Amino acid sequence: MRLQVRYFASLREALGPAETVDAPAGVTLAQLRDQLIQRSPAHAAALARGRALRCALNQALSDETAVIAEGAEVAFFPPVTGG
Repeated sequence: MRLQVRYFASLREALGPAETVDAPAGVTLAQLRDQLIQRSPAHAAALARGRALRCALNQALSDETAVIAEGAEVAFFPPVTGG
């Protein structure tokens, strides 16, 4: 399934504003994060498991156990973002 992944704050600086990715049906946010970590060294550094990150699924804060549906929008961002 195709997903839109958006990045904010320092993640946006490292990875760009967004990308479209393919993921298996029934994937969770945690599994997607692990898949993205494998994409490139920049992804591995920005999304590393040691970094505290927040996730949103269709513009609602979610924990990493949330299951992603086809066509969903996923966002990753640091726990504190300035504006």
